Amino acid sequence: MLRENTGVNFARDVLDLLPPGDRALLELARDGARREWTFGQVADRSARMASALRGRGAGRGDVVMTLIGNRPEWVIAMCACMRIGAVVLPCTEQLRAKDLRLRIDVARPSLIVADERNRRELEAALTGGVGARAAETHARGDIEVVFVPDEELFIGKPAPAVELDESEPCLITFTSGTAGEPKAVLHAQRYLSGQRLQATHWLGARSGELVWCTAASGWSKSARNVFISPWLQGASALLHDARFDPAERLELCGRERVNVLCMAPTEYRVIAARAPLRSLPDLRTMVAAGEALNPEVQRAWREVMGLEIRDGYGQTETGQLTGMAADEDARPGSMGRPLPGVALTVDDGELIADPRTVPTFCLGYLGEDVHREDGSWRVSDRREGGMWRTGDRVHRDADGYLWFEGRDDDVIVSAGYRIGPFEVESALIAHPAVAEAAAVAAPDPERGSVVRAVVVLREGYDPSPALGQELQEHVKHETAPYKYPRIVEFASELPKTASGKVRRAELRAEP
Repeated sequence: MLRENTGVNFARDVLDLLPPGDRALLELARDGARREWTFGQVADRSARMASALRGRGAGRGDVVMTLIGNRPEWVIAMCACMRIGAVVLPCTEQLRAKDLRLRIDVARPSLIVADERNRRELEAALTGGVGARAAETHARGDIEVVFVPDEELFIGKPAPAVELDESEPCLITFTSGTAGEPKAVLHAQRYLSGQRLQATHWLGARSGELVWCTAASGWSKSARNVFISPWLQGASALLHDARFDPAERLELCGRERVNVLCMAPTEYRVIAARAPLRSLPDLRTMVAAGEALNPEVQRAWREVMGLEIRDGYGQTETGQLTGMAADEDARPGSMGRPLPGVALTVDDGELIADPRTVPTFCLGYLGEDVHREDGSWRVSDRREGGMWRTGDRVHRDADGYLWFEGRDDDVIVSAGYRIGPFEVESALIAHPAVAEAAAVAAPDPERGSVVRAVVVLREGYDPSPALGQELQEHVKHETAPYKYPRIVEFASELPKTASGKVRRAELRAEP
């Protein structure tokens, strides 16, 4: 049974204490509108929404699901839940009805706050069909749905902040599901204040700066770096409610004078491949996380920006574990060293974490380690004191820097050699014809397995046997020859999760 109050609340302890007249959010709407929100405005509206949510039956320990894009309403709804102690489940708008149904069944929300534009998909998830004239608020069983924008959510008296224990639940984030169904990860209140570690030693925003973490609402990185980590440092957050466009991304960074840029390696890679990079004078630092960052991509950005992309590593379950600090010499290809105080070891090539040293470590998976009984959350004892096996293959150099090699099930064993797919992919991306690449194992009667590369070409290049052979020779010169792909295939795109990670399991399953 989780302990009772010791008195924490992110909305009260952070949001309410920030200068009310300072900029909290910069909103760039889908229709091109631009608006700035102060900390005072966000605090007031989130406190009023908290009152509205409470009036609709959501309270301490209840799950509130959000289905809102990168808009202020999403941030306000998150803060409203934090204020009353509700457990918030943010979902990305890329989810379809089946995905939403899975999350609803697992998390059992009592209330859903959704953007009006997601009505059709959500109603399909809730009812199996779409009503021609659904009301603004409707229920399925005990689940109430409220659509935004709706000013009635902000007319009530501001709700007071609830005293919470740091071990009480606050956030549910689903894993991206590179293999198998996504799992629901439950985080405690300590997850929020615990972000100060990576906010200080990795993200590195400064008071008054503008931070743009481009992750869509609903993903692990968005929950911690879109606004929580910037606010912990007194910085403001940019919210761009639009699809990813490489050229537009650069234009907005320059126009809005972004100081700290946080993107997925895929975004850095695609921008470098498809949009002419240009200097951004106000950009002070860049970070990346979510998958391994290729040295060739880092080089392309460094040559134009004069800055290193500082890579970092974490999991949905753990939060940030490592990072390349701003005051360290860059090690292109490395995911940095453990954050201060975080105990990481490498056991037979696998990265192992001590949860007791990770302030953002989760409570567990819903239905496995954590159960809800009669409205209460109960955490299993079976994980206490245990070490966390990440399932990621790494090696550590003499200076303590960690280098990602691949997932446990992604490592290719060929003729006795262990080959990390990331090494092959990085070598391929260094070729001017290659925009993206994925390396997986293919069965071979003599070697057991061989490396199979699936390549997406840049514009202006066409697939051919000759180009495939050229790529093989290129890899032999870029890395150890035994790692070269004996099979090279071309594709228009790579299968990916909604968060941008390559689904290597899907590629391995192809005949």
